[in-house]
Amino acid sequence: MHFEVLVEDRSGSVALEHLLEKILGPNGSVHSWKIHAYKGIGRIPRNLRDVTDREKRILLDRLPKLLRGYGRSLKSLSQPAAVVVVVDLDTRDCRAFKQELLAMLNACRPRPRTLFRIAIEESEAWLLGDRAAVKAAYPGAKDSVLNGYVQDSICGTWEVLADAVHPCGAARLKQSGYPNTGMAKREWAEKIAPHVDVDRNGSKSFQVFRDGVRSLAEIG
Repeated sequence: MHFEVLVEDRSGSVALEHLLEKILGPNGSVHSWKIHAYKGIGRIPRNLRDVTDREKRILLDRLPKLLRGYGRSLKSLSQPAAVVVVVDLDTRDCRAFKQELLAMLNACRPRPRTLFRIAIEESEAWLLGDRAAVKAAYPGAKDSVLNGYVQDSICGTWEVLADAVHPCGAARLKQSGYPNTGMAKREWAEKIAPHVDVDRNGSKSFQVFRDGVRSLAEIG
């Protein structure tokens, strides 16, 4: 099966490249995927037709148009295909957000086979779901911070990871501003994701993502 994967930022795409290989096997062997990283999540346009500047690459702003395009293009592939959309929950209500996404998909004509998956609260929760992976990548990671984290809680997840592994902690990293925070998040994804055990990961939102992808790929 082929997957077109849409994710809201570069750090998420870096992590997913490693995680999908662990879930599906090497890219292009039995299953294949292409990951598209955007520059922020944005919001679903009210009339499902508003389009922001394409150069801005804001995911939800462009998603209705993207899905309609996939609804046409994926039909021409010689193998089954699906779109996987991975976004952070942030401070949204999960149930309401999922329903909004599904309503948008149902309004798309043509409609591609699509899987929505939401990281709670942020994609760093999927890295924190395997504390052994964090320690393998960062042997000096602070156990006091890792042990105080409640998995998949709304608590400022990336800040927790920063306090655990970044030399200056989250407060100093925030002060340095963008792009330093984005660079740090990509580094964490690059270093931690290769160590993640996808079957042991304790993040419920990651487990739902993993099982959804496996189900589409018909992996038992």
